[in-house]
Amino acid sequence: MTLSEVLLWKELKNKNLLGFDFDRQRPLGNYIVDFYCKELFLAIEIDGDTHIYRYEYDEKRQQELEKEGIHFLRFNDIEVKKNMTNVLRVISNWIEMNRPTSNPSEEGNPERNCMHDIDQPTPNPSREGNFLK
Repeated sequence: MTLSEVLLWKELKNKNLLGFDFDRQRPLGNYIVDFYCKELFLAIEIDGDTHIYRYEYDEKRQQELEKEGIHFLRFNDIEVKKNMTNVLRVISNWIEMNRPTSNPSEEGNPERNCMHDIDQPTPNPSREGNFLK
């Protein structure tokens, strides 16, 4: 992991951020994302030196995963190192705006419950992510 990934992982691990469970270096289909919260279908990427010449690859990967219903937040390596407070604020705000609500009518629905057991959720056309540089 890069230094910025180590720093962000310290903030995300052990359900430290609003009680949500994040994995690091999570495989999703044919790709690996820096951090992933299965409950939120949220991938967090840190763009640093390794991404400089991979913009097209990163964009294609993100678009393919977004088709599967995964949302992305991207941060610059320097931003994570120098302004962690803002990075955590952006992630927290995204979670607050998009957190799942419990729906008692879906409790016991095996189709709904199995959605949490797969790596690639059903696409949600009402939510489109943006590729941020």
